[in-house]
Amino acid sequence: MNQEIFAALAQLEKERGIPQAYMLEKITQALVAAYKKDKDGYTDNVFVETNDGDMRMFVQKEVVDGVITPATEISLEAAKKIDPHAQLGDLVNVDVETKAFGRIAAQTAKQVIIQGIREAERGMIFESFSSKEHEILTGTVLRIEPGSGDMIVRIGSGSDKTDALLAGSEQVHGEVFKEGDTIRVYVVEVRRGSRGPQVLVSRTHPGLVKRLFELNVPEIENGLVEVKSVAREAGSRTKIAVHATEAGIDPVGACVGPRGGRVGAVVDELRGEKMDIVVWSEDPAEFVASALSPASVVSVTPVSGMVKACRVIVPDDQLSLAIGKEGQNARLAARLTGYKIDIKPASQAQELDEEAQGLDEETAEEV
Repeated sequence: MNQEIFAALAQLEKERGIPQAYMLEKITQALVAAYKKDKDGYTDNVFVETNDGDMRMFVQKEVVDGVITPATEISLEAAKKIDPHAQLGDLVNVDVETKAFGRIAAQTAKQVIIQGIREAERGMIFESFSSKEHEILTGTVLRIEPGSGDMIVRIGSGSDKTDALLAGSEQVHGEVFKEGDTIRVYVVEVRRGSRGPQVLVSRTHPGLVKRLFELNVPEIENGLVEVKSVAREAGSRTKIAVHATEAGIDPVGACVGPRGGRVGAVVDELRGEKMDIVVWSEDPAEFVASALSPASVVSVTPVSGMVKACRVIVPDDQLSLAIGKEGQNARLAARLTGYKIDIKPASQAQELDEEAQGLDEETAEEV
């Protein structure tokens, strides 16, 4: 029986990478607990020894003149059969009968090994998919939960597979999938759970757009073009700011690709989501003006007394374009740049300047 246990542990270490020493410790702990439960009255005087492929259990008892508690005491006569030099008051290790120990050991070892395999699989899945956080993976829709609409998606390949949760809130409005469909998802987070790792994926995360461009634009992959920021309203429109790390490279052109093929591949994956690619700049005014594309901008000035806020003047005929339908263009530009943007038409620019000048004069008079 001992040989079978050690052989199983050796195989477990080879196939699953779980050290034998770790599993032996778990087994010995479980054996002691099982024996105490099976034998009333036994406390901390039970222990297991393993040596060179052999496993034995002992009960440590005190040598007494008259035995009152058999679980912890042994008579001098019985003790001398184990150790001829035993004396009253000594502690002797009594070997648990092979038959009793074998039954308990076999059952316990089996349970611990099964649990060890489960823990190993969970650990391997966690380590494997933790390294895939913020990456795009392809999966298969296993089922769709009624009511919530949450999807369970099988991701990974070969033996390295697990089920991921694509919550209803992480799905793009208007996208429809059915069981068995292939789907590309963005790995947001991998959590440790009581039932194993939980992988959370998304179709709405801005990181999905960034990774799609990295997959389709070689200049991003090799570092010639950087994605500085992404602002997205999933299923409708995305703005992405890019920057060339070397002179002579057109970052927007690189992302658009020949005949629009690169950006087209991204748009196809996102089921027709509109894509604005703009040039990032260290100059906030230039960046804000670029972010409001496709609208033209006359000027961008910081708002005094406010942090990361600016006023943008646009031609009157560009006002609705700059703001966008239901304010979407301005909203995405603000997210992309991190600036609060106040858009005004050029016809109001002179009036605003006069108001600002009047306030300055009033302040000067008060001083």
